[in-house]
Amino acid sequence: MSIPTTPFDPPELEAGTLRVVPLGGLGEVGRNMTVFEYGGKLLVVDCGVLFPEEHQPGVDLILPDFEPIKGRLDDIVGVVLTHGHEDHIGAVPYLLKLKGDIPIIGSGLTLALTEAKLKEHRIKPYSLTVTEGQRENLGPFELEFIAVNHSIPDALAVAVRTPAGLVLATGDFKMDQLPLDGRLTDLRAFARLGEEGVDLFLVDSTNADVPGFTPLERSIGPVLDQVIGQAPRRVIVASFSSHVHRVQQVLDAAAAHGRRVALLGRSMVRNMTIAEELGYLHVPEDVLIDYKKARDLPDDRIVYMSTGSQGEPMAVLSRMANLDHAIEPGQGDTVILASSLIPGNENAVYRVIDGLTKLGANVVHKGNAKVHVSGHAAAGELLYCYNLLKPKNVLPVHGEYRHLMANARLAQDTGIAPERTLLAENGTVIDLKDGEARAVGQLDLGFVYVDGSTVGEITDADLKDRRILGEEGFISVIVVVDASTGKVISGPEIHARGFAEDSAVFEDVKPKIAAALAEAAKSGVRDSHALSQIVRRTIGRWVNQSLRRRPMIVPLVIEA
Repeated sequence: MSIPTTPFDPPELEAGTLRVVPLGGLGEVGRNMTVFEYGGKLLVVDCGVLFPEEHQPGVDLILPDFEPIKGRLDDIVGVVLTHGHEDHIGAVPYLLKLKGDIPIIGSGLTLALTEAKLKEHRIKPYSLTVTEGQRENLGPFELEFIAVNHSIPDALAVAVRTPAGLVLATGDFKMDQLPLDGRLTDLRAFARLGEEGVDLFLVDSTNADVPGFTPLERSIGPVLDQVIGQAPRRVIVASFSSHVHRVQQVLDAAAAHGRRVALLGRSMVRNMTIAEELGYLHVPEDVLIDYKKARDLPDDRIVYMSTGSQGEPMAVLSRMANLDHAIEPGQGDTVILASSLIPGNENAVYRVIDGLTKLGANVVHKGNAKVHVSGHAAAGELLYCYNLLKPKNVLPVHGEYRHLMANARLAQDTGIAPERTLLAENGTVIDLKDGEARAVGQLDLGFVYVDGSTVGEITDADLKDRRILGEEGFISVIVVVDASTGKVISGPEIHARGFAEDSAVFEDVKPKIAAALAEAAKSGVRDSHALSQIVRRTIGRWVNQSLRRRPMIVPLVIEA
């Protein structure tokens, strides 16, 4: 049950064996991607992104590491997308840039959201729209798609049949018994698969450490209705840009209280336009209004529906909190954060809440009102699934390590043996044969950063440099030395940024640098790189001891 840590190569894949390799989504909330291999062919399930945290400055997105499949793109029979959230579809454009004709398979809404994203990258995909109950054969993989309930419509679990056994991957799911769209998680299909015999169960872990059952989505409607009805001035609601159900509830509440709704944020406008065109979003008559026209309405007649519920610095809500948006929240405005906190985003979200509160807004969030419920199954629902399916082997996926561990314990509580409960991390190679799943290798995977126009060029070392620049400051030192004698002719000239101290403080270290270079000259050191390192070490020690700082130091030794 322990998680592999040291990389080791898997053996050659034996005939009649199914290999399963998660490339993302384990030990993190995002980057969900799993590769199945059988008979020389690969099937990919989901291909999502992870959003950066504060210790990854400047990074836009984080992708799964495609390295294990880069040399085998021709073997990929398709990419199955379980639903349309960014953490499951966001990396598809980057995979298709490697090979544009890989088929993508998913439900109507999922593919519409993905194709809109691909259009921005000027990629026209080969796609296959599927619905619940449908079966498709892709190479050696027989796929069956099963309806599951989630916080976005049209989510699907996928059953993968091969001669090596039956695998069920839930995607993200919950078991809301009164869903807003009437689309239940198909427990009859789960039971039927359980009777057939599930050899490996890949199951959503995000809420595995939450006891009981996830509350009903419909319980949010009355709360939103009450908050919007009692709001004295403008209302700003922030949510995920793909949360169709939440937007529907906001539209209905606004219509009930005579308010118009303006959508803010490019992704929000794009996704809700798609959802309305496909019939997943039902817009009450004369409720939607362009946000530029909305500014002419009385304050008590408008609701703004925006992105930025996770504190993303460039999203609409953060820009509002920083007074960097045309709409400036103020005294008497009501701001509703209708989302949960993704782990790692807590500080950013609370900064936005504080900023909005300081401006005089009344901020309503999950901590002080029931304005959001999770889209993921809690412990009670997972136990129900284990008892229904009775899988031979379990691989908890989609969650941080505490979530994976909690999910594994739930499986064992229902009688699944510890050795049949696999705790894995990204890159763990799992082979399924004769009803037994076991870890046979551990790939060495990394983070692939999207930074502006670059993909994979930024390294962890670069991010460390950025953190040092942001936290510790920057010092450049220029020294001119005689090429023949090594003696200092000019300098040291020191320039510092990010220091509270006056530049005069560095006068104390200049003689130390000159002395160190003179000592090196006596020893016959003439190489400019070696002299630069002497300068770096000398000023680095002094700054550390005198100023208690560890800045980035860039020495330049010029020979004359």
